[in-house]
Formats: sequence, C-alpha cells, structure tokens
Amino acid sequence: MDMAARDRFAEMQDRLRILEDLNMLYVRQIALSLQDTDIQKKIDHELRMREGACKLLAACTQREQALEATKSLLVCNSRIMAYMSELQRMKEVQVAQRTARRPSDAGPMDDRLPCRGKVCVSDLRIPLMWKDTEYFKNKGDLHRCAVFCLLQLGVEIYDTEMVLVDRTLTDICFENGVLFTEAGPDFELKVELYSAGLEEDSALGSTPKKLASKLSSSLGRSSGKRLRAALDGAPGSPVSNGGSSPLLLPAPSVAGPKYHLLAHTVLSLAEVQDSFRTHDLAITSNEESSFWLPLYGSMCCRLAAQPSCMAQQMMCGFLKLQQQVGEQQSWARLFCVLRGSNLLCYRRPQDAEAPLEPALTIAINKETRIRATEKDPRNKLQSMSVTNRYGGEEVTHTLLAESRADTQRWMEAFWQHFYDLSQWKQCCDELMKMEVPSPRKPPALLAKQGSLYHEMALPGPAVPPAACEGLLLQDNAVSAEIRALLSSYYSDSY
Repeated sequence: MDMAARDRFAEMQDRLRILEDLNMLYVRQIALSLQDTDIQKKIDHELRMREGACKLLAACTQREQALEATKSLLVCNSRIMAYMSELQRMKEVQVAQRTARRPSDAGPMDDRLPCRGKVCVSDLRIPLMWKDTEYFKNKGDLHRCAVFCLLQLGVEIYDTEMVLVDRTLTDICFENGVLFTEAGPDFELKVELYSAGLEEDSALGSTPKKLASKLSSSLGRSSGKRLRAALDGAPGSPVSNGGSSPLLLPAPSVAGPKYHLLAHTVLSLAEVQDSFRTHDLAITSNEESSFWLPLYGSMCCRLAAQPSCMAQQMMCGFLKLQQQVGEQQSWARLFCVLRGSNLLCYRRPQDAEAPLEPALTIAINKETRIRATEKDPRNKLQSMSVTNRYGGEEVTHTLLAESRADTQRWMEAFWQHFYDLSQWKQCCDELMKMEVPSPRKPPALLAKQGSLYHEMALPGPAVPPAACEGLLLQDNAVSAEIRALLSSYYSDSY
C-alpha cells in the first residue's frame, strides 16, 4: 500500500471513529432519557471487550488464536447492536405513549401479559453431505473451515465453541447447551452458523457493508466506490443488526481471518418439543465460496422451554376445602400452592417447604373449570368450585378463602394461570427438563482435528535455538493474554 493509499485509509478510519463516537453519544442520551443504566453498562462492557479483542487480534501469531479473537469480536459486535436496537425500541415506545392523545390512539391495550420463561437449545448437530470421492476415497483438496453458531433471543446473545471441520467429519457437533432466561411465548430464536475458510489469506479488517454504503453518499460517488471496495467483508462484523437500527460499528483495521454467515434459521414456540428434532436451515453461500461446507440444509437439536408458571410457585396461601363425611359437611384448612398444572394442598406450610407429599392434589390445566359460587350465608364469602373430568366422571372441589380480598387474589391467580397455559401451549403439558450449561473454559489451543496430513510435522529450515526461544516466549505471552480476555468474556456470558 503506497503512502497516498495509507493516508486515505487513515482518513477513512478517523471518520469511522468519529461516527462511532457520535453513535455512542446518541445511545447514552437515549439511555439517560429512559433512565436505563443497565443496558448502558452492558454496552460499555462489550465496547471494552471489543477493544481488547482488537488488540489481541493484532498481536496474534497463530491462526487458532486469531480465529478465537475474531470470533469474540463478532459476538461483541452483535451484542452491542442488539443493545442499541433495544434502546431505540424502548425510546420509540416511550414516544408513542407520550404522543397518544387518548387510549384508542395507541391501539388496543391488554393489561394481561403472559409469564416469562426459559428456553434451552442443546445437542446441536448439523449434518454434512460430502461427495463420495471426498469422504470415502479421500480425493481432492482437504477443505477445512472453522465454524461456530451464534444464537440470539431478544438481547440475549450466546455463542457455541469453535469447531474445525473437514471431510473427516460427517456432522458438526456443538456439545454445550445454551440457556436463555428471559423468553416470552412469542420468542424468536435466531440461530446463525458462521464459517471461516482456513485456506483463504487474511485481509485487512473493514467496516460492515451497510456502514460503507451510508458513508459512500457523504464521501462522493468515486470515493464511495473506493470505500466499499477497500472496506468490504469486515472480519468480526455482524451480517446485520436486525434491519431496523441505524447505529453501526466500524470494524477494526486489523489483519485477521474472516467469518461469514453460512446458514441460519429462526425457531419459535411451534418448534418446542421435549425431544430431538430436525429443523430447516437457509443456506446463504454456494460451493464457490472459500468458507463453504456441504450442508444438508437442516440441523438437529433439542429445543425445550420452561415457562415460569410450570416451574415456579405462582400463588400460595390458606384455603378451606369442603369435605363430606356421611351427611355432615366440614371444612379442612389447608395450605395451598399453585404451581405447574396442579394445586398442591398441604396440611402445614412447613410440609410445602420440606417438601413432603401433599395431602391432596387438584389438577389445574386447560380443561379445568373454575367459578365463584354463591356467598356462604354465615360468613358472607364466596367459595370457588374447581371442576375436572377424570375419565367419564366430573369431580368438583369447593374451596373457601379466608377473606374477600383473598378470594379476589386467588381468582386472579387462576385466570392468569389459565392465560399463561393458553399462551405457552404444549410447554405446559408437562415440565420439560432444562439443561444448565456448564461454564465454558477458553481453549489454550484448539483440539487437533482433521486428517493425518495435518497431524504430521513437516521438516522445515533450521532455526537458531535463540530465535525459537524468542518465538516461544512471544506466543506464550499472546496466549496468556488471550486466555485472560476470553476467561473474562466467558464468565460474563454464562
């Protein structure tokens, strides 16, 4: 690169830094107006991680180290964009609420909201379809790629471990599960598969295409063309930020590997099932791409969901249960807990905390009917009748709260519970098992994978012992710095 080209490139980088500073100032102003310091702290943290990843990428001397640093950079960028988009969405909601003259202007309002829940993706497998000559006869070039998955649900973004893939593998396997803790029944879980070809040469980092297009209009047509040509294909830059946010991050001008979006899909509540299932993938590359892999066009995983109404106590308190002993009616005072698809009735609160087996279990599911009965003439309170069908027979339990306010609270809890069951659908048939991902440790070096060709040590030119010692010390220092950064990164992510 000649001196003039370097000056032009430096000028472009200065403009990109100014744009990023303006973006951050705009984001801070939004966060201040919303009085939301939590998202601002998360953005600041990811910006620090991003800066550290850029420095490590510039210092990397080994390909595996550069791949991990570039991967961390891409994840940081994706999280920053997600936080920015969330701030903008919150600001738009605030503005819409202020400008609405009357409730009807803001559209229909429903005060009842479904409960939140957890969503877990585990046993992620992506099958490969190698040609017979490549897999069985071991012919042709040994095409190798580094791949990982990026999973996003709302502002929660997680990444899988990185896997080296060549024709010796029939499936891309990601062992660790990913757990999202703030999901609604209308969730959209984005799964993106990124790939970096290990044969392609490293290139200077650059800015996302969308940012280059925006700057081209202000720099002029000829300068804009040169900008897009010079800054196309940024390493570590997210492909998109959801399509709605104008806030963009310039990528670092550091030489390194490039990850490309290889395939993607979106999973929703309809795909949740307490078993291993296959889902379609949309492939975004072809065989001519250096990062291409022969995908079947599908992925397999276990997608489980656990709404709060199934896993947590939604209501508790004392209720009196009407009992029929011969011709006499009596009331038994029980401590009742509404959780999952049952109303658990204990003799004492301590039994529920123990926990011991309940004295009585009353089903509360989509088929249950609950209604308030006539007021009791003695205490002027309304009782609640809970009716379930067992086989061909209807069974009704009559419950009495200790005050009118308690009756209202229990009835509201039941209606909310029915609403949650209707929104989460099949996730409320039974409590799905949720796998808690174990903390990930940053790899010092990637595990050896591939064919025997890559395991062999080839003789090279003689290197003086002092030079070898210097290179070893330098690599160890870089590896230690990368491990320190990635340890902080993984501990904050999980």
